[in-house]
Amino acid sequence: MTVTERAQDITAEFEFLDDWETRYAHIIDMGKANPPLEASERSEDTRVRGCASQVWMVIEPENGDHLKIRAESDALIVSGLIAILIRLYSGAKATEIAAFDAMAFFDEIGVSEALSAQRSNGLASMLERIKSVAGTEAAAG
Repeated sequence: MTVTERAQDITAEFEFLDDWETRYAHIIDMGKANPPLEASERSEDTRVRGCASQVWMVIEPENGDHLKIRAESDALIVSGLIAILIRLYSGAKATEIAAFDAMAFFDEIGVSEALSAQRSNGLASMLERIKSVAGTEAAAG
């Protein structure tokens, strides 16, 4: 499934959620289902800077030109944002990840407008990390 197809699935899911409170609860529930990282993976190398809460992100090449993304946060809403990013990107081709406008996607599903400035900065930092690795992998491939 392409990143665009995944985004369409997530968008359809969010269309059924009537208001921001329902979306917020859904995002938190998604985050609760994230598997934790190993303790050794929560390090300064994997920490995402620019987030108000603690976020660790492991991005690894998979099947040649695809990326596997795993991440964890100590904040429930951020864990939910991570869950969305993982659904959107993990297992996708690096070139698709690099080309996809995730901020427009988060605007479309009504998440961006409801995030605080700190959470928006954190989301941007997570996206920047993913895009950076995807761009490097796409260029190498």
